[in-house]
Amino acid sequence: MSLSMKLQTSLRALDLNPNAILKLANEAIAEDLAGGIDLTSTATIAETQLSGALFRTRSEGAISGLNVAAAVLEACGILEYELIASEGEFVKAGATLIRAHGSTRKLLLAERTSLNLLGRLSGISTLTKQWVAAVAGTNTKIRDTRKTTPLMRDLEKFAVRMGGGTNHRMSLSDAALIKDNHILAAGGVAKAFAAINSAYPEKLIEVEVDSLEQLEEALAAGAKFVLLDNMSPEKCAKAVALNAGRAKLEASGGLTLVNANAYAQTGVDFLAVGALTHSAPVLDIGLDFEMEK
Repeated sequence: MSLSMKLQTSLRALDLNPNAILKLANEAIAEDLAGGIDLTSTATIAETQLSGALFRTRSEGAISGLNVAAAVLEACGILEYELIASEGEFVKAGATLIRAHGSTRKLLLAERTSLNLLGRLSGISTLTKQWVAAVAGTNTKIRDTRKTTPLMRDLEKFAVRMGGGTNHRMSLSDAALIKDNHILAAGGVAKAFAAINSAYPEKLIEVEVDSLEQLEEALAAGAKFVLLDNMSPEKCAKAVALNAGRAKLEASGGLTLVNANAYAQTGVDFLAVGALTHSAPVLDIGLDFEMEK
């Protein structure tokens, strides 16, 4: 089967691959069934039983993954549904996100997988929104990292965007990031930068530095993006002054919601926040049934 054309269009507009989303939905449902059937629903619910279902928030948050949840519904054979909220919308507790109708058994089959995905992605969006709010009034942007759940990167980075954040590289092949181990193996910042620039001149190169001396070396080599690793706000401010607009600067390491604004006030362009994807609490969302006779 394939997803409805309407849903495919919506997913593409969000920069998500409909085929990949359908594959994820099918594999997640298959995992839940483990080659068998839903024992409880099959034994207790007639095959002809119909129900209405409402996806509702139990707590407030920024919502993402509505179209992904819709893909799960379609994969389970539920084609009658309506998205009430919008991707990225901030809603209060008790808000209805999706209204669906169809086979009770199929709705129950879709329930856990759709809620797992919707809650996970909305949790990321909600946390991202908090970080974005923490640096409001500055020019600093909140950026994610590659600290994502394996095979969930596209969706989790999508959730970051829905929370108002921006994406760092999507993969190792998108751009080069010269880290401390690369610098050590190559024999220095300048040598590592020159090697990558020679091999892949069309690719963006970012250099990670942990001192102002390394920053000077990276700038002299021609770096246009520099990651300031585990520097204090005071040291970041010195780095910004030393940089004098030559490269985009990104602070990383030791960042919290409490000190985020202090880092942003230094003038760095980005805060790299791995917590957006590796530590976001799941947003509490449930499914309420409206039974029909």
